[in-house]
Amino acid sequence: MTLQGWVSFKKHAAGFVCLASRRLVVPNYYKHVCLFTQSAANMAEEAKKLAAYAAVDNHIQNNQVVGVGSGSTIVYAVDRLAERVRQEKLNIVCVPTSFQARQLILQHGLTLSDLDRHPELDVAIDGADEVDKDLTLIKGGGGCLTQEKIVAGCAKHFVVIADYRKDSKALGQQWKKGVPIEVIPMAHVPISRTIAKRFGGEANLRMAVSKAGPVVTDNSNFILDWKFEHAQNWKEVNTAIKMIPGVVETGLFVGMAERAYFGMEDGSVQVRDPPVN
Repeated sequence: MTLQGWVSFKKHAAGFVCLASRRLVVPNYYKHVCLFTQSAANMAEEAKKLAAYAAVDNHIQNNQVVGVGSGSTIVYAVDRLAERVRQEKLNIVCVPTSFQARQLILQHGLTLSDLDRHPELDVAIDGADEVDKDLTLIKGGGGCLTQEKIVAGCAKHFVVIADYRKDSKALGQQWKKGVPIEVIPMAHVPISRTIAKRFGGEANLRMAVSKAGPVVTDNSNFILDWKFEHAQNWKEVNTAIKMIPGVVETGLFVGMAERAYFGMEDGSVQVRDPPVN
């Protein structure tokens, strides 16, 4: 390379390094946004933990069969359950609602069972995507709605744990992703069309993030996310959707939860029971 060419190369390289360096400079505004986002995320995680610990402490007793839900909040519930089992020498049998729940039970050294051996549970604890004033739930954001509903239905007591972001007066206020509906794969198109025609809104096939194609549940089915347009009579809608051929289950949990625990921003835990009719 000639001297002139070398000088030219150095100028270009210096310019590139300078540009690269400028790309690494983060304005203070973005730093504040990142810190705020991180702080909000930490607050939500602490709220999940508060709700989970309160539910486990108030509802778990010795010699119980416990349904273990799925999702991010249930991780804290299993942490607390395992802690109490070790400290208090509790005899607890756990029935999972998903592959994730099963792994959590095994990782914590808890006793794993199933509905074949324990078809009747003392209590089931699970999270929710949204909880309204009547304790009607939307569940299934993690794709485990069918097994979650089966386990909850087998429990004498079904308790919900969530952070303050999941609390709303009416379904759809906080959770904007719609009602999950598990369907037989071959029927997803006609079911989607039927739901939109009869109940409004749109029901879209949930696509996977880390694989090509749709999300596949633990039961080898697909999920439709129904984005409804307005409030409904959820009991009637739930029954009507389940009657559509090919629908396995909906993420509407109506009249099932007997108590909900919400971890709040101020570090308290809010408890909600169903309204007295």
